[in-house]
Amino acid sequence: MPDRTYPYKSLTFHDGVAQRCARTIRFSLAFHLKDMNHRFITNWFQCSFVGLSLATYAACPQYILAQDSKTELPRSSHRRQAPLSTLPIVLGTTLWGPNDHTALLDDSNPEAANGSSSGSLSESFTPQSDPQNSNVPAPALENSASITGIVLDGSGAVVVGAQVSLADRNASQQRTLVSGANGEFTFARLPAGTYLVLINAKGLEPFKSGEILVAAQQTYDMPTIVMSIATKSTEVNVDTHTTEVIADEQVKAEEKQRILGILPNFYTSYLPNAVPLNTKQKYSLAFRDAFDPIRFVGSAVTAGVEQSNNSYAGYGQGAAGYGKRFAAAYGNGLTSNILSHAVFPSLFHQDPRYFYQGSGTTKSRLMHAISFAVVTRNDSGGLIPNYSYLLGDIGSGALSNLYYPHANRGAGLVFTNAAIGIAGRAGGTIIREFFLKRITTNVPGNGTP
Repeated sequence: MPDRTYPYKSLTFHDGVAQRCARTIRFSLAFHLKDMNHRFITNWFQCSFVGLSLATYAACPQYILAQDSKTELPRSSHRRQAPLSTLPIVLGTTLWGPNDHTALLDDSNPEAANGSSSGSLSESFTPQSDPQNSNVPAPALENSASITGIVLDGSGAVVVGAQVSLADRNASQQRTLVSGANGEFTFARLPAGTYLVLINAKGLEPFKSGEILVAAQQTYDMPTIVMSIATKSTEVNVDTHTTEVIADEQVKAEEKQRILGILPNFYTSYLPNAVPLNTKQKYSLAFRDAFDPIRFVGSAVTAGVEQSNNSYAGYGQGAAGYGKRFAAAYGNGLTSNILSHAVFPSLFHQDPRYFYQGSGTTKSRLMHAISFAVVTRNDSGGLIPNYSYLLGDIGSGALSNLYYPHANRGAGLVFTNAAIGIAGRAGGTIIREFFLKRITTNVPGNGTP
């Protein structure tokens, strides 16, 4: 077809320009519809396509309306502008190519004048799927964020080969890489969430970022990271420091776990590969649990029950008797907690936490829960006899001889308390394995922050 020009308001537009405009719009919509499996068209796409269609319509309306025509348009019609009511038809023609919609604009078409056609307008405007590409998956937006940065030393020189670690808020996931030749690093394909960046380099002070919140498809450029020269006393092993920081984050997350948002559930780890705790962290978690306000409430209830049953009659009745029972109940819990969760785990390098299994057969999960009373994980990840809990219960029972009535003291009190502790722990882990996760708040992976 020879090249035609259409003067419009003193401007001239060629067929080639109009065709490229229309093809670009049609290809853009077809690509996005195919890539999104026809599930939805967002407001952004709608606005973009309407804007492009308006631009094409304003530039070359007669080309759009007559692109199927095999005859030359009359010269007088070149300047005729289609009414605004035809804009939806123009939009459909521009986006999906020539079809019978142009017939609706022909005043001489009786079917168009009567509002009838071979198919409804909405059906005509429905894009056709490509059978060869109908199985194209939807965009994977869940792993589309990234975090980048540059590491410098105090003199402004780039730090090459620094160990850069990325951990999420609960330290349940960790990725590690080394900075490049220009001190740069990039963590790509990240799900949206909150992260921490930890950097260690020989001879430099360790670096820990604040919490970094990234959204889907966001690239977060960290401010330039400047690491100062480390003094001799602060030089530490890179792996040890990174492990300690991650363990700190895990302990903080566990301290937020509460049954029904009230009762502490600090000693259940829902991370199967949790980082082991050092001595400081074991004592910190033990004291945090021992002095939680709920522990005082529990001791008060226990003392009330014992007083009503006149247990340990040597304490007597009245306020004085209740106070002694309360102190004894709380003392039992305090000494058992500190000995079982801090003192002996530090001596034997054992992890005092129960590690939730959550998968497998009911029998395997039941055996896993019961065995925790006698078998636990050491700091290297292996399984060993649970000396910490056994000796902790016996030690707590021995100390109780110092404050229980004389009539109740002796070896019987020691081993009775130890047996109660072991049995209670076995029963408690069964409940933790099968029931507590669903009613515990702030569990990693539950969607609760």
